[in-house]
Amino acid sequence: MARALNLVFSLAILMSLVFSSTAQSCKSYAFSSNKIFRACNDLPVLNSYLHWNYDSSSNKLQIAYRHKGITSSKWVSWAINPTSTGMAGSQALVAYQQTDGTMRAYTSPISSYQTSLQEGKLSFDVSDLSATLANNELIMLATIELSNTSTTVNQVWQDGPLSGNAPQIHSTSGSNVQSMGTLNLLSGESSSTGGNGKNRKRNIHGVLNAVSWGILMPIGALIARYLKVFKSADPAWFYLHASCQSIAYIVGVAGWATGLKLGSESAGIQYDAHRTIGIILFCLGTLQVFALLLRPKADHKYRFYWNIYHHLVGYSVIILSVINIFKGFNILNPDEKWKNAYIGVIVALALNAVWLEGYTWYVVVKRKSSETAGKMPHFTNGSNGANGYGGRPQQGV
Repeated sequence: MARALNLVFSLAILMSLVFSSTAQSCKSYAFSSNKIFRACNDLPVLNSYLHWNYDSSSNKLQIAYRHKGITSSKWVSWAINPTSTGMAGSQALVAYQQTDGTMRAYTSPISSYQTSLQEGKLSFDVSDLSATLANNELIMLATIELSNTSTTVNQVWQDGPLSGNAPQIHSTSGSNVQSMGTLNLLSGESSSTGGNGKNRKRNIHGVLNAVSWGILMPIGALIARYLKVFKSADPAWFYLHASCQSIAYIVGVAGWATGLKLGSESAGIQYDAHRTIGIILFCLGTLQVFALLLRPKADHKYRFYWNIYHHLVGYSVIILSVINIFKGFNILNPDEKWKNAYIGVIVALALNAVWLEGYTWYVVVKRKSSETAGKMPHFTNGSNGANGYGGRPQQGV
C-alpha cells in the first residue's frame, strides 16, 4: 500500500505541474495580426495574460491584454494605478461587445470601488486603443505614454457583467479581489495578491481531490459491487476494495487539508458551497473508515443493517464528490481540456458500471438457475411401478 500511495502522490504532483504549465501559455501565443511582443506575463487569476513592448528611451508601453472565457455579456479591464496597488485611483482601459455586435474600447479613470466605468481622460496619454472578441477571448491593444520614469507599475485587471451596454459592478469575492499586483516592465517579474505559489497550491488541491474522491472512490465501489459476484475473486475483491478506498481516503484528506490551508491564507474569500460539501465529504469518509472496523460477520443479525448504512454512505460520498469537483473546476477555471478529461473518466466509469451491472445479473441468474436445477429430485423406475411422473404407473402405448 505504501508504494501505491507514493505512486498516487507522485501522479498528483506531476499532474498539477503539467496543469500549471499548460494553463500558462503566453509565451507560445501567436497574434493573428502578426504583432510581436518581447515580453509577456501569465496573470495568476481570471484567465488573463499581458504582452508588452517597453521603450525606456521614450517611456512608451505597447500592450496586448488577453482575457479568456469572455462572452458578449461581460466587460474586461486592464489598468495602471500610479498611486497605489488597489483599484481606487487606477487608470483603466475598458472593452466589451455592444448589443449591436460592435466592440467598444475606451479609457476610464477609477475614482472609487463603486465606479460605473464612465469614459474619461486618464492621467497619461493612450493611443491606438482597440479590442476584439473571438472564441471567448477578448484582446485589447493600446500604446501608453507613461508619465514617470519608473519601470515598475501597479497593475489591476478585472471582468464583470453587462446590463445592455452598461458595465455593472464586478464580483467582490474570489479571483475578482485578487487581480492586482506589481509588474517590472524590464525584467517581467510580477507579484500579485493571487500569486503563482497560491495557484500551484490550488492545482495540487484540485488534483488530489479529483484523483481521490472523484476517481479512486468510484473505482473502489465498482470493485466491491461487481468482483464479489465471482466466487474465484473471493476474498481478493475485498482487499482490493479496502485498499483502493483507504488510499482514496488518505489522499482525499491531504487534499482536504490543502483546501483548509488555502482558506486560511485567503481571508475574505469564501466558496461556501464548495467548502460545506468538502467538510461533509470528510465527515462521511471518516465514518466509513471507522465503520469498517465495526463490520459484523456475514452471518451476524446486524450485518444486513450495516450493509444498508455502508452502501448509502458510500454512494452519497461518490455523488457529492463528483458535484464538488465540478464546483472546484468553476472556481479554479482551468483550461477546458482538464474538465473534459474528467468528464471522460466519469463517463467511462459509468459505461463500465452499466455493462458490469448487466453481465453480473446474467451471471447471478444463471447460477441460481443451475443451483435450482441441481436441487430438483430426479426419479427413476423403481418398486411398485413408480416412475418419473410423480410415482404414477406408466400407461401403455
